[in-house]
Order: sequence, then C-alpha cells, then structure tokens
Amino acid sequence: MIRPVTIEDAQQLVDIYNYYVINSIVTLDLVPFSKVDFEVKIEEIAAKFPFIVYEVANDIVGYAYANTFRTKPAYKNTVELTVYIKHAELGKQLGKKLYSELLLQLKDRHFHVVIGGLTLPNDASVKLHENFGFEKVAHFKEVGYKFEKWHDVGFWQLTL
Repeated sequence: MIRPVTIEDAQQLVDIYNYYVINSIVTLDLVPFSKVDFEVKIEEIAAKFPFIVYEVANDIVGYAYANTFRTKPAYKNTVELTVYIKHAELGKQLGKKLYSELLLQLKDRHFHVVIGGLTLPNDASVKLHENFGFEKVAHFKEVGYKFEKWHDVGFWQLTL
C-alpha cells in the first residue's frame, strides 16, 4: 500500500537510506543519518511537497518524495524527486509504483517540471527515469567524491 509518510516512519526510512550512505554511491552523503535527522526531514518536506511510502504488512519497503529544486522564487513550480527502495526489495518494480503515484500527486498540485539527480553510473535509476519520459539534460563530471573516487552526476527532466 502506498500512503503519505508519518513521523513514526522515521526509523524505517533512515534504515533504508543509511544502507545506501554506507554501501553505495547512489547518494553522495558520507555520514549516516540519525532518526532525529529523518524526523526533521519528514516534517520539513511533507509540509510543502508529497512524501509517500510503500508499506507491506507494516514494513516500509520504499519511499519517494519531491523537494525544492532551487530556492529562488521563480523555481517554485520545479521540484527534484527522490526514491529509495529497501535493498532487499530491489527489482520488484517498487520504484515504478512510487514514482507513478508521486508524479500524479505533483501534477494534481500543478507542479510544472520534475528533476531527477543521479550519481553515475546507475543503470537502474536511469532506466526508471527514462521509462517515465525523463530526458537527460545535464552531466557533470567528477563533482562528487566518495569511497576514494570521483563520481559524475547527471540530471534528468520531465515536464508534467
């Protein structure tokens, strides 16, 4: 079931996210987050944007949200999307289900452009975005440093 996030979801979300902080380049965060960090994130984001979770038998297996793309007022109708799936649940099309719902909610709220920022290489995320019609619009080389290596970041864009 896909539902709106609640503050009580913070520990499950931080557990999903921290797996990627510690083990992958999917996020360029370097230090794991605390439950309190995620409670603050939930409160700040959910007050302005859709923030949803995918739950199966009281277990959150993924989440997605929209957030500020840039802070200048003229960007108010453009958002950046985020999706994370519990590592053990990858390959079950959960990202697709979450993005389908998130994009519907964004369209209903009259957002105009959505941006996906991806650390590269990341074939699964590129495929997810392109299957929804996102087009690659930027590629920055060696802008993130993690695990003793430089990483590229690409941006994909969809007009709703």
